[in-house]
Amino acid sequence: MPTETFEFQVEARQLLQLMIHSVYSNKDVFLRELVSNASDALDKLRLAALRDEAPGADVSDLHIELEIDRDARTLTVRDNGIGMSYDEVGRLIGTIANSGTAQFLRELKEAQDGAGAEGLIGQFGVGFYSAFMVADEVTLLTRRAGEEKGTRWSSRGEGTYTLEAVDDAPQGTSVVLHLKPADPENQLHDYTSVWTIKEIVKRYSDFITWPVRLVGEQGEDSAVAEPETLNSMKALWARSRDEVSEDEYHELYKHISHDWRDPLETIQLQAEGTFEYQALLFVPGHAPHDLFTRDHRHGLQLYVKRVFIMDDCEALLPSYLRFVKGVVDAQDLSLNVSREILQQDRHIRMMQRRLTKKVLASVRTMMTDDAERYATFWREFGAVLKEGLVTDSDNRDAILSVCSFASTHQGEDGVGPVSLRSYVERMRDGQDAIYYITGESRQSIDNSPHMEAFRERGIEVLLLTDPVDEVWTDAVGEFDGKPLRSITKGEIDLGGSEEEKSEGEREKQAEEYAGLLAWMREQLDEDIKEVRLSSRLTVSPACVVADANDLTPALENMYRAMGQEVPRSKRILELNPDHALVKGLNAAHRAQEDRSALVDTAELLYSLAVVAEGGRPKDPARFVRLVADRMERGL
Repeated sequence: MPTETFEFQVEARQLLQLMIHSVYSNKDVFLRELVSNASDALDKLRLAALRDEAPGADVSDLHIELEIDRDARTLTVRDNGIGMSYDEVGRLIGTIANSGTAQFLRELKEAQDGAGAEGLIGQFGVGFYSAFMVADEVTLLTRRAGEEKGTRWSSRGEGTYTLEAVDDAPQGTSVVLHLKPADPENQLHDYTSVWTIKEIVKRYSDFITWPVRLVGEQGEDSAVAEPETLNSMKALWARSRDEVSEDEYHELYKHISHDWRDPLETIQLQAEGTFEYQALLFVPGHAPHDLFTRDHRHGLQLYVKRVFIMDDCEALLPSYLRFVKGVVDAQDLSLNVSREILQQDRHIRMMQRRLTKKVLASVRTMMTDDAERYATFWREFGAVLKEGLVTDSDNRDAILSVCSFASTHQGEDGVGPVSLRSYVERMRDGQDAIYYITGESRQSIDNSPHMEAFRERGIEVLLLTDPVDEVWTDAVGEFDGKPLRSITKGEIDLGGSEEEKSEGEREKQAEEYAGLLAWMREQLDEDIKEVRLSSRLTVSPACVVADANDLTPALENMYRAMGQEVPRSKRILELNPDHALVKGLNAAHRAQEDRSALVDTAELLYSLAVVAEGGRPKDPARFVRLVADRMERGL
């Protein structure tokens, strides 16, 4: 086949320009990315050979080679791993199939400092492109194990690349970097220096399980020496904690996660007995951009006796801990284990239970001993952790113990997240429930009419704004014997000023408004099932509430978005009998036999209540006309 020239995808072209004109202070990481890619290719080939899926492949001496040519100013990173076919090269390197690339580019532009920008690239799987930080031209030669023909890919990063089928490619992949001149002022080191290459490999890739060998020119005098293995190849998870530095743990995390930032927490576990395994887990410091998307890849790396088995073993941790990265090395699993078998394997289930409890215990320790780090954890992963309150009843108490929620409680440090335990300890005498409100944003909750009586009486309310809050509050139901109660559902009796009214006064008020309530119920029959006087309003004229066992509108919409049909439930309209608008409407209703002119007012009052809780009127255009008409009359 002749050499063909292709244009980079638009986003790939933008990414290349960012690399070529890189603002990253630490350009050394390009070598870590290329060595990591080579290591992955070797893992895949060994696994394919174990499963007899790579006929004819040579697995006798799997390794990574680094070769320096000082005269030509090239650095070659070579592996004899799984390799790529012609189509795979075009698909994986010629374009960026990652749907998050545009998001990456936006976040990169928004990052204000070098460290922030540096921390983004690895999350988006674009490590290969980091080669253009240090090279004017990159040439890749590859042949997939078991195939006869190879492929050569080449680009100067200027918008196009070439592809060519070749006959003489060895198994695996080699990446040749035609290096830019050294520029120490811009942190562009001389990557033809043997000392520099050795130092980078030791710093970033010492734990790689395959030998990383320096071949060819090894001395500054260009003398050819014997290949030298640069990395120790020690599995960090098999070593005791006091033998490993934090920097080594952090580099392993970066290799596994492709995150360029340090992890928030490192968790080590060694299980002995009838089923032995070792685990080294990491809690990231930042949530990935796709944590809540279906495309998000999660799971731990699974090894069996230090043989890599799979990259994203989802069965080792529940979905609500999908942000955790790490390695599990089991001693007694089959090397031919499949994802389907893992779902049923009792040893895997046993490991999942133990790993889950270990992670939750570590978060609990963080919460107790390091409030600042816990605050970071909760800000990044609180919303996903709360999914476990719905899906994992066995660990529900442990999850609740590490949850915290925004609250109206004014502590010494202002309004901050509180635990359910601390809420219960502050409950007033006679208060029998833990009150909460859900909404789309803190602002909409703060302005909700449902908050008025609670704010006036100084009763604490939990402020829940994550979509999962609509679900877990119903699933959990109670804490420490105290029911969780939504302030937007059912009737509320808070005592205080409402109790100050005598029985006679309440009966008189109910009788006085009985006619208006019945009439409005009839006029708004399509939308509401009851109109009643409210004990929760002090400022607003009206609000809408649900029955205690009804779904909230937000939860109904959530189920519909998931394709589940739920019947639309009618709600309850509550009126504030002490508000001037409601008093005036009642007086007009009592005084007029022909009440047709009041129908629009009743409809408008209901629509205002819907808008006040963050909803939208059934007919927005009609609502606008009614408001405009009332404004015109008032001028």
